Amino acid sequence: MSSNEALKAQIIQKAWEDEAFKQQLLSNPKAALKQAFNITIPDDIKVNAVEETSTEFVLVIPTNPAKVLVMANGAESMW
Repeated sequence: MSSNEALKAQIIQKAWEDEAFKQQLLSNPKAALKQAFNITIPDDIKVNAVEETSTEFVLVIPTNPAKVLVMANGAESMW
């Protein structure tokens, strides 16, 4: 599991266990991530958090790998 996937798993686990965190994550994801995980998301990055239900499924289409931004040092851009 990559560090990005591990972090996502931690965020989801916390949302399942902590209703107040989940509500903040849904209403203000950047603030929730900063407060709970000390993660600062740059202002030019938009974060959406949605909750699936038994009748609603969320399908996320990731960025096309051929179009991933590469930073000056050659590292791929993540948050």
